[in-house]
Order: sequence, then structure tokens, then C-alpha cells
Amino acid sequence: MLLARFMGKKRIIAETGAGQHGVATATVAALMGMSCTVYMGSLDVERQAPNVRRMKLLGAEVVPVDRGGRTLKDAINAAIKDWARSVRDTHYLVGSVVGAHPFPMIVRDFQSVVGVEARRQMKARFGRLPDFAVACVGGGSNAAGLFREFVRRGGTRLIGVEAGGRSSEPGQHSASLAYGTPGILQGSLTYLLQNDDCQVLPVHSVSAGLDYPAVGPEHGYYRDGKIVEYGLCDDAAALDACVRLTKTEGILPALESSHALGFVLANVKRFRGRHVLVNLSGRGDKDMNIIERELGL
Repeated sequence: MLLARFMGKKRIIAETGAGQHGVATATVAALMGMSCTVYMGSLDVERQAPNVRRMKLLGAEVVPVDRGGRTLKDAINAAIKDWARSVRDTHYLVGSVVGAHPFPMIVRDFQSVVGVEARRQMKARFGRLPDFAVACVGGGSNAAGLFREFVRRGGTRLIGVEAGGRSSEPGQHSASLAYGTPGILQGSLTYLLQNDDCQVLPVHSVSAGLDYPAVGPEHGYYRDGKIVEYGLCDDAAALDACVRLTKTEGILPALESSHALGFVLANVKRFRGRHVLVNLSGRGDKDMNIIERELGL
């Protein structure tokens, strides 16, 4: 944000899915006295109402996007279109490791503080590195940040968990690494959920932050090079993991993070007796209306 000011930019735009990047952007824009516009799919505006209220309270303009699936992909499209016509006075603060270079690298490097701190804390607390580090993957920013330090230094097996949704049928999940094929979306070559005519398929996840039809290109590189293992967690398992952590630890995890937890719980025999680091990328307060509806509370 300071760099944007240095470049003479007076306005900040961002896209957001679950709303957490939007809230962070709105917070810093308010601190810096800059105008802020956040694009958000209208479906996500409904699902993530608490974060929408926070953004507005911070002074940001939240623009619902009604095109396409009305989720993250469509919010990114709208933000890119805005930036194309306003680049002279506007900086686009991308929220995930997606888009054209250098944005995936910039977001990964800023998020890598998560991996640096997690590695240090594990060594300080347990005197050793974790056997496994697990994170959810939609666009993939929290996972890219966590994995960066472990990829550089080694010693830990890495697992990214995609949204398995309701089933493996097209339109019922958001697992581009599991079911996608190479394609270009929003300026990068990556794994993409698309049909035989290269048209982007609809996606689904109970989590507003994971329903994206592609993934950051570096995750595709990790997958192809077998540097990182990628798995799936469906809606039901993610919800169950969310409830179990809430009841046992008093920590309400975001539904995004619950996919990583759900994968570990579903494979508990594999992880028993091992040191497992799970990245909780957010709190689930923002998801309470979804959790209540899905569980019939």
C-alpha cells in the first residue's frame, strides 16, 4: 500500500471471495486514507454478510458482481476490467496467487511469512519440524505461503486440500488439480475446470473462499513435480471437521480451513503418531449463516 502511494496511486481495488482479503484491504486503505473498492460475487455477498458489513464500516465500496457464477472468478474479472480503465490512479491489490506474473509471486512472497513463522514455532515448541504440513487450496494463497518455506528448506511432506464439494461430477466441486486440465484463465497457464470446448465450468463448494475453477500456477508446478501432494475433502467432511474442532478446542475454523482439517481426520490412521501442522487460514464467524443452514441449527 505504501508502494501504491509512492507510485502516485490514490485508489485501491481488490477482489474477494470469502471476504477476508477484502476486509484486510479495506482496513489498510482506511489507515492510509485511500479510496477503496472491493469486487465480490453477489452470491458471496449473500454468504459472507459479516465481512461485507466490516468492509462497508471501514469505508470501502463493495460492488456485487452478478455475472457468471457470481463468485470469486467473476469478482476477479470485474476487478481486472476496472483496473484496465483506471490504472493511472488505481492499484489492484490481488488477493490470491492467481493472474499474470508477477502477481502470483508477489502474493506468495507476502504470504510466506506464515510458513516462516510456522516453521520457527514448530521447532521452538517441539524441537523438530512437522512430518506433514496441510493447507486448503482454492486459488491457493494460504497454501502457497505456508509451503514456500518448507519447499525451500525441505524436511516436511506437504499436502494441499481442494474442495471436493458434493461429488466428482462437473459443477459439483472446485477441484481443479484433481479434475482439471491445462488451460489459461485470467492471464496464467494453470489447471482449469473446463469442457471440451475450453469453456470454464461452473464450480461448487460449501466454502465461499474455495469455489474457484482454477488454481495458482505454482500449485500446478508443485503437482506436476510431485513436490506437493494434493487431496480432496467434500462439503460434509469439512462441516464435520469444523464442528469437531469447535467442540474440542473452542476454535471455530473458517470453512476453507475446515477442508484441511477434514482431510486429516479422514486419514487419521496415516497421521497417527506424527507431527501434523494444519494451517487455519481464518475464523469461521463469517460462515455462521452457512453452517447454521447446512447443519439445520
